[in-house]
Parts: sequence; structure tokens; C-alpha cells
Amino acid sequence: MDRFDAMRVFTRIVERRSFTQAADDLGLPRSSVTDAVKGLEARLGVRLLRRTTRQVSPTLDGEAYYRRCVNLIADMEDAEGAFVGAKPSGLVRVDVHGTQARYFLLPGLPRFRQQYPDIRLHFSEAHQPLDMIREGLDCILRAGELSDSPLIKRRLALLDRGTFASPDYLSRFGMPRTPDDLAGHEMVGLLSPDSGEVASLVFGVAGKARQVTLPAMVTVTGPETNVACACMGLGLIQVPRYRVSSELASGALVEVLAGFPPSPLPIHVLYSHTRQLSPRLRVFIDWMAEQFRDRHSPTE
Repeated sequence: MDRFDAMRVFTRIVERRSFTQAADDLGLPRSSVTDAVKGLEARLGVRLLRRTTRQVSPTLDGEAYYRRCVNLIADMEDAEGAFVGAKPSGLVRVDVHGTQARYFLLPGLPRFRQQYPDIRLHFSEAHQPLDMIREGLDCILRAGELSDSPLIKRRLALLDRGTFASPDYLSRFGMPRTPDDLAGHEMVGLLSPDSGEVASLVFGVAGKARQVTLPAMVTVTGPETNVACACMGLGLIQVPRYRVSSELASGALVEVLAGFPPSPLPIHVLYSHTRQLSPRLRVFIDWMAEQFRDRHSPTE
């Protein structure tokens, strides 16, 4: 194993806090990963990693060497990618919202594979805050307004949202004409993955956002269950319009208070400044932006 490959192994161990998980990520035997670190420590004459029964962590020298390795690896990949004919390669690990992946990303994957046959993709669906470096992720896709974070973010889309209910629900509770008519109505309580609290309904009234919280007979954490509950007449929901296009076409759901829409839902991709943008991650993020744009989502 050459020096740069050993650096890649070392950086992945630091990020995953595990020899075994780093070996799995890189498709290497654990013995090769161990030997790579021993070789680096022998060459440098310092101890890079501190091992315990639960995890692996870098020493002070290891932290400093990790930062240098990340920059050197990124520079090397950029240099190689600058040559004509050089194709991005390797594994991209991304955490996504499953519904968005199925609607926006998966339909375009066959063409992405044709264009970049040497890139492998791993999709996970955590639906919760993540330490992306510890989880070994290259980027994460998130919806909604983002809290302050050291991660670099790029907005990919703004998704139009609306308020929806089933005809059965409206036959029992009535069709509201303004948000003031919502007294006595119910909603499906969608729990926020960040706060664990039920998200309020939000309506645009005279250029301002008005939050309304209604009683909820049922609360859910999953977007699929949220829509299914609305189709069963269990309350009002607010979701991106793309998500209920088939339900609107079939008549299972109808739009409510169309004149008072919630603000569009921003979609961002986030990645770590310590990773920089490798050629494979750069082309993947650009490709994701194209998929959202091609699926008729306004981006600005």
C-alpha cells in the first residue's frame, strides 16, 4: 500500500472511529488497515491513534496529521481529475429523505451510472440529526430551514407546499375558506425530527406567516404515514405538492386553503469543510441539483 492509500485509510479510521468500519467502507481486510496505520506511525515516529475497547480516537499528533492528510488527498484528487479523460471514481455515501430520493434521484440513476460507471453510491435514510463525519457520510440531503452548522451547505431546490385533506374529512368538518375557519378542525401531527414536537401548520396571510396548531388524534414521524393518515380522513396535512400528486389526481386528497399557501420548502445538501469536494462528490452534487431542476422544482 503506497503512502497516499495509507493516508486514505488513516483519515477514514479517524472519521469512523473504528478500524473495522473503515475497512468495510474501503473494501479492505482489517489486517491491511491495521498494517497501514502501523506503517504510518513507524515512518512518522509518532503515535497517531489512541485505541480503547469502545472506539478509536486520534492523538494530538494524529489530529494534526489528519488535517494535513485531508488537504493533501483533496489536492491530489483535484490534480488527477484535471486531466482529460480522467473519470471520477470511488464511493459516495449520502443520507437522504427516502421520499425525495425515490421521486427526484432514483429515476435518473441509470443515466448517472452510464456517465460515471466508476462511482458507487450508498443511500441511507436516518431522518434525524447526524454526525456525518462519524457516520462516514460524504454529504446529507435535508429539507427545511437549517440551524447554524459548521457544515457547508448548497441549496438545491425550493419545493412548493400546500394544505391537503380527504373528501371524507371535509364532508365531516367542512371546507375552510380562510385560516380563521379552522376552529374545530384537526390535523395529523407530524413530529419534527429535530425537536420531537408536533410541527404547526403554517399559512401565508397578507404576506406574513401565521402558525396554527390544531388537535391531533394521531401523531406520526414518517412522511408516508403522514400522507396515508390524511387519505384516511384523520386530519389536515401540509406537505410538498410533488408528494401528493398521485393522490390529488385520483381524488384521494384535495387541496385546502390554496389561497394561503405555506412558504416553499428549501432543500439543501450539506458536506464537511474537512472533506472539501472530491471530484466524485462534486459531480454527484451537481447531478442532484440537475435532478431537482429537471423534476420541475424552482431553485431560486
